[in-house]
Amino acid sequence: MTTPAVSVAMSVYNGERFLAPAIESVLAQTMDQFELLILDDGSKDSSREIAAGYAARDSRVRLIARENRGLVISLNQLLTEARAPLVARMDADDLCLPERFEQQLAFLDANPDHGVLGTRTTDIDEHDHAFPLDTGEHPLTYEAFLHNVECGGPLLAHPTVMYRRAVVQAVGGYHQAFRHCEDYDLWLRLANSTRIANLPERLLRYRHYADQVSSRHALEQQIGVAVSSVAYAERKAGRCDPTEHLTALPPIDALDALFGRTGIARQVRGQAARALIYSRAEMRGGAFDMLIEHIAEGGAKLDLWRTVARLARFGEPRRALRLAAALAGV
Repeated sequence: MTTPAVSVAMSVYNGERFLAPAIESVLAQTMDQFELLILDDGSKDSSREIAAGYAARDSRVRLIARENRGLVISLNQLLTEARAPLVARMDADDLCLPERFEQQLAFLDANPDHGVLGTRTTDIDEHDHAFPLDTGEHPLTYEAFLHNVECGGPLLAHPTVMYRRAVVQAVGGYHQAFRHCEDYDLWLRLANSTRIANLPERLLRYRHYADQVSSRHALEQQIGVAVSSVAYAERKAGRCDPTEHLTALPPIDALDALFGRTGIARQVRGQAARALIYSRAEMRGGAFDMLIEHIAEGGAKLDLWRTVARLARFGEPRRALRLAAALAGV
């Protein structure tokens, strides 16, 4: 078979609701020298049958079906299965614009020093309606990317990314320890070995809905983001990254021992808790207790008074009073 220019990597787990439109958006690309690899990760719904139907009708589609092993293992398997030197990520609930691959391929051909390229997005809800967000734009240049790493700004939308497979494999692919933020950790590990950028065009419609992974695992995700930021700082300072060979992150209270100095657990707890103060679900869950502990450890208090009012609006008056007492030092 002729080697494709791009391998599209899509992992699916119980994705029947949005899968067909996502596949259709890939097959409608203006460049057609690609293979679409769909890995069904042990779905219990009709995802496998939907993907199999497309594979039977279009030779560009290849279905890989097996038992459930999780997203990180699936993404690394797709890297191994890919035949093209470039891999385009795609999620089973988003929508590509037709010119996405063509524009990304042209940029990477013209800029061989860039190993990773995303695009900006249009955010939509489960009904394809606009989903307003105020999280800032993805950075267009490598320099702006590095600036956002330092200041905590957005980096890349994972399902928009096209990258050079060899570059990603050279840093070990996706790491299991950073489950639910495996992409963020990967971008930080790649930051010192290749240039990373985003196209200004909005070439993917990024879907938001209540049952997506980022909503169900927000606390674990933000803890992982905070730990990966610490690991990035270690590498930047020329120190050993103790997370490199982990298959799971230790409890937060064990992070000082892992990194060999005090203050890491406090830093991670504070960063993760503050990242979730606008989440109704997490402020009703474990993130609230983490926030209280962050305050007890000496975290800044003044800017958290608005969170008291927010908890009251969330219908959590007892937690609002408990946070107010912690802020007041009672």
